[in-house]
Amino acid sequence: MNKNFKIIALLLALMLILVGFVGCIQKEEDQGQVVEEPNGKDQENLDIKILTEFPVDVEDGFGNIVHIEEAPERIISLMPSHTEILYALGLGDKIVGVTAFCDYPAEALEVEKIGDYMGTNFEKIIELEPDLIVNYGQLDDDASKIYSDAGIPVLSFLPESIDEVIDTIKQIAAATDTVKKGDSLVKSMEEHRDEIVAKVQGATKVRVFYEIWHDPLMAAGAGSFMDGLITLANGDNVASDAEGAYANYDIEQLVENNPEVYLTADDLPEKTVESISARPGYENITAIINGDVHLLDGNITSRPGPRIVEGLEIVARAIHPGVFE
Repeated sequence: MNKNFKIIALLLALMLILVGFVGCIQKEEDQGQVVEEPNGKDQENLDIKILTEFPVDVEDGFGNIVHIEEAPERIISLMPSHTEILYALGLGDKIVGVTAFCDYPAEALEVEKIGDYMGTNFEKIIELEPDLIVNYGQLDDDASKIYSDAGIPVLSFLPESIDEVIDTIKQIAAATDTVKKGDSLVKSMEEHRDEIVAKVQGATKVRVFYEIWHDPLMAAGAGSFMDGLITLANGDNVASDAEGAYANYDIEQLVENNPEVYLTADDLPEKTVESISARPGYENITAIINGDVHLLDGNITSRPGPRIVEGLEIVARAIHPGVFE
């Protein structure tokens, strides 16, 4: 049976159900009986049942329509943020492979490793017989052919904002029969985000710089994930003049733009507030003078997963500590 015929058959079946439902209501009304229509919760459950009926076609972050025949039972994640999404959707018992960098939640550390800084182990992936791979970024031609030849559906995402993270969660939920859980997770994230934005919107905007790397100095420029968080937190990203979202940044530019708050990730033992403050040329920067240098948890502030709203709050507290007191 081809795909179009399945869709037509499903639509006809739904029409018949609706016609029968309406007919029953009319019959009981004719008999003078009170008929209860589905309440909001029942209707929501009916909608979820229809939305999660398999097979489904899901659009990934690159516009690819991926056909998924049945709800996945064996899932591989190729990115820590995707792994966090899968666990947040209650799919931990279905995850059979993750990368060596997938360290949250703690259960992910016990899952079979299929990739590390050396690359992806395609042989191991095929051995694990996944029925869904959740990939980060666009697949290259070699990987695409390997997965296609093995008949493994792949969803690829590269979210660059909180809104795109939310869309990613919705699509993964649709592909894994977890729409209800996904809707609940998204609602919680949106409410938390809106609460943070409301807190800081009345505060005076301050100049902020986010350091990605120190040697050479690299900044989170316009269009980067951190640029989006700084903007939501009512900060002015001084590196918006950088030549790209993740670009080298001259010390002269930094001193001239004079950030009032200096942010970076706590990713190296030798990176401290003191070591940053002691760098040549930094002595005249307002953030250094005032001691407004903050080392943030990069696993939370930089991973585009369910905890990213917690990351927004961390950034907002660093920029506007007074409104959270």
